[in-house]
This record gives sequence, C-alpha cells and structure tokens, in this order.
Amino acid sequence: MPARRIRITGRVQGVFFRTESKKMAESLRLTGWVRNLDDGSVDIHAEGDAENLETFIAWCRRGPPAAEVDGVDSTSAEEAGYRTFDVKR
Repeated sequence: MPARRIRITGRVQGVFFRTESKKMAESLRLTGWVRNLDDGSVDIHAEGDAENLETFIAWCRRGPPAAEVDGVDSTSAEEAGYRTFDVKR
C-alpha cells in the first residue's frame, strides 16, 4: 500500500489543521498520523489508496479555512501498517 510523508508550512498550527486532517484522512480511508513540529509546521504520515493519497495532498495545499499554507512537501515513505489515523500530541 502506498505511503507518503507530508510536511506543511505556513500558518498551520492553532487553526485546527491536525483535527481537520484527521477528518479528511478518515473520509478517504487513509491511515497514519499527524503532528505539530516545533518549527511551526505540520508533519503527516499517510497510507492508503494512491488516488486517495493524492486527494489528501491536494487538500493539504489548502487546509482548513483559517490556515495559510505556504508549502507542501510530499515524499514517498515506507508503509507501517497503521490501522487508524491519529493526532499525535
């Protein structure tokens, strides 16, 4: 199963990016996790259908309404076999 590591920069913390990412990932039947990084960016590991991953990455370029996304870096990742999509603290 394809997996992607996604890093989103901009005004992406404190705008419900993690919560909305979880909702979007679950609606696309993706698994993995999302977390905030100390540098103000958001880090995501997502696994699932390739087309759904591309849809998710496209959503990450916009994010939730209050977000101001400056950049999205997406790279291939190794599948870890997650069963859910979780918000990491």
